[in-house]
Amino acid sequence: MRTITIEELERMPGENRIVVDIRTEEMFRKGTYPGAVCIPQLAPELREEFLEEPERLRQLLPDVHKTVCVLCHTGSSSREAALDLEELGYAVCDVEGGYRAYLRRSLEMKTSATEELLRERIAKAERSIIKKYRKQLWTRFTRAVTDYQLIQEGDRIAVCISGGKDSMLMAKLLQEIQRHGKIPFELVFLCMNPGYNADNWAIVQNNAKLLGIELTVFNSDIFDIVAAEEHHPCYLCARMRRGFLYANAKKLGCNKIALGHHYDDVIETILMGILYSGKTETMLPKLHSQNFEGMELIRPMYLIREADICAWRDYNDLHFIQCACRFTEHCATCGGAHASKREEVKRLIASLRAQDPVIEQNIFNCVRDINLRTVLGYHKDGVAYHFLDDYDREMNN
Repeated sequence: MRTITIEELERMPGENRIVVDIRTEEMFRKGTYPGAVCIPQLAPELREEFLEEPERLRQLLPDVHKTVCVLCHTGSSSREAALDLEELGYAVCDVEGGYRAYLRRSLEMKTSATEELLRERIAKAERSIIKKYRKQLWTRFTRAVTDYQLIQEGDRIAVCISGGKDSMLMAKLLQEIQRHGKIPFELVFLCMNPGYNADNWAIVQNNAKLLGIELTVFNSDIFDIVAAEEHHPCYLCARMRRGFLYANAKKLGCNKIALGHHYDDVIETILMGILYSGKTETMLPKLHSQNFEGMELIRPMYLIREADICAWRDYNDLHFIQCACRFTEHCATCGGAHASKREEVKRLIASLRAQDPVIEQNIFNCVRDINLRTVLGYHKDGVAYHFLDDYDREMNN
C-alpha cells in the first residue's frame, strides 16, 4: 500500500482507479473528490464490523482490478482503511491530506484564474443575493438590520470572518447594504488565525479572494493555549476568540463586531439551554460588551435560515471548511464519530421539523413573546422575581 498526493491521484488514469470516500454521507453530499463513491462503513467506528462480512464490501467494490484510492477528511483515518482493504486483496492507495487537500488545490486553481473571470464570479455571487435569493437572504437580512436597529450612521463594523459559509455570506450581505443602503458606515473584514493548519488557512484566504472580500488578518496562539485544556476546550476557545476579536476591532477604530450566527443557531441555543442547563435564554440580535467599553456585538443574519445559506453556497459552487479548528476534526460535524451537544440538538430539531414545520417558529417565539404571568420566576440585573411575590395581591386587586 502506498500513499499518494492529490496531484498524483489526478495523474492516474480514471479507468484504472476508483476513489472511495469513507466520510459520512452528509459530508460526502457537501463535497467530495469528483467521481468518488461513498462507503462510510470503512470509517474507523464502523469498519471492524463491516469487514467481518467481506461479501458486503465486494458488492460495493466488485472490480478488484482497479486501484482503490481511499479518501477521508484530513488523511488521518484513511490509512487504516487502506491497510484493511489491502489485506482483502485490493490494490490500494491512501490519499494524503484527504478531501481537505483536494479542496485547497481546487480553490487555488480557481483563484489563479484571470482577473476578469474572478470579477464575473464575484458578480454572480452578489447578484444571487439580491435576485435569486432575495426573499430568503436579502429581505430577512435587511429586516433584522431594521427591526433590531443593528447599523447606525457612522458605525465602523468589524465583520468577523471565520472562513465558514455563515461569516462569508454575512460579509457579502454587509457589502451590499453598504453599497446600496441609505446609512453611511464603514466595514473592516477582520480575520483571526488562531493557529490553523496550512490547508485550512489557505482555504479561508482563497475563498475570501473568490468572493471579493479583502481580509484584515491578525494572528493569535489560541489553539496552542487551548491544547492543554482537557475539559470544555471549545468553550474556552470561543471566549478567547471573542476577546481577541473585540480587542483588535477596537484597535482598528471599530465600535461594533458582527458575527455570523443565524436563525438556526438561535433556536438551537434556546433548546440547548432548556435541555442541558435548565434555563430559558437565547442569543440576542445585539448586545453591549461588558469588557470593552463602547463596543457592541451585532448578529445581522439573525433571521436567515441555514438551509438558505447552504443553497446560496451550492448555487455559487462555493466550498468551505465547516470547522477549521484542529481539535474538532474528529467530531461528527467534520466527518468524525463524535457529535457535539449542538449537533445533537440540530438533529432533534430536524426530526421535529419533519413532523411539523411550524415547530421551529414556535421555538423562536417562546423567547420573543414571554407571558411573565405564567412563569414560576425570572431575574433581571440581579433582582429575582417569584410568582408568589404578588400572588395574593393580584387576587385582591
